[in-house]
Amino acid sequence: MTSPYSLHARSSTCAARCGEVRTLHGVIQTPIFMPVGTQATVKGMTPENLLDIGAQIILANTYHLFLRPGHELIRQFGGLHRFMNWHKPILTDSGGFQIYSLKELARITEEGATFKSHLDGSTLFLSPEDAVGVQEALGSDIMMCLDTCIPFPATRVEADKATALTARWAKRCRAARKETGQLLFGIVQGGMYPDLRARSVEDMVAIGFDGYALGGLSVGEPTEVMYEMTGRAAALLPHDFPKYVMGVGTPEDLVECVSRGIDMFDCVMPTRNARNGMLFTSQGRLVIKNACYYNDQRPVDEHCGCYTCRNYSRAYLRHLYMAREIMASQLNTIHNLYYFVHLMNGMRQAIIEDRFEMFRKEFYDMREQEVPSI
Repeated sequence: MTSPYSLHARSSTCAARCGEVRTLHGVIQTPIFMPVGTQATVKGMTPENLLDIGAQIILANTYHLFLRPGHELIRQFGGLHRFMNWHKPILTDSGGFQIYSLKELARITEEGATFKSHLDGSTLFLSPEDAVGVQEALGSDIMMCLDTCIPFPATRVEADKATALTARWAKRCRAARKETGQLLFGIVQGGMYPDLRARSVEDMVAIGFDGYALGGLSVGEPTEVMYEMTGRAAALLPHDFPKYVMGVGTPEDLVECVSRGIDMFDCVMPTRNARNGMLFTSQGRLVIKNACYYNDQRPVDEHCGCYTCRNYSRAYLRHLYMAREIMASQLNTIHNLYYFVHLMNGMRQAIIEDRFEMFRKEFYDMREQEVPSI
């Protein structure tokens, strides 16, 4: 299989690397963070906002779009890109994690997942073939195989059974895909068992995909365990294909996983935390509702060039948040996503210049300082 990935540079001191992934709607420069647009929208952001912060690709949610408004309606509009007015690449997940998170409403069998809609309680069914078909209708650039996410903790028997089912489903997804030009990624499972992770990598590579994702991480396990599983699995994946960790994570997680060879990330953290008034800065986290920012004239982060930091003070952002104004979510989200996108840009440039370890040290040195307050 021809890979959509091209390697541009790698660190001489760790597994960090940068490159590009070619898709139907453009080339993605890696390492990359993908803002999450669950329901064909990144909460608090217009497509123009996303372009302004430098977003290259966004993630949309197959499960939610399958339920509402329905993939057939989106197909009538020519796919997600036209439907939501976003003309750069889109990745759609398969719905596996959402079914896992709604496990009280779902039943997993060999055939697929039977689940109750969280909207109206109706019973629905999603097979591996259905998951691919829905994503083809959505017209995403990168589709994900349907998988079975493993909780933490899980017994070895539970993890083994779910990992084997993920492999069988992956074969069915691969067989069901049509020649649309869309990329299809396989998902490595295995829980927190290194040998099961290794077997899952072997299974996915044997089937053959356009890229490989690590699933079932950041589901409650200790951070050091997540890093260990990521590093072990990433080292086993073919170096000439893109490597993606799903649902990760904090700025620290991004730096550590890039150092272990990961190319692609997504997480709801920057948008969700923005709506809750928690802002990411070069010196750590800032909670804008704190009284110390009542009359603070400085921007959120004096090292940041985002629209929010160029135009608004901490005092104003605190006022908006305390008054529950909609604009608080928008301005906070612009800042948080800009921070994440430009953190990845900084890592990419550091890899090109072979100074990633210096970047990593400076990243942590800045965090040892407190976010200054009045």
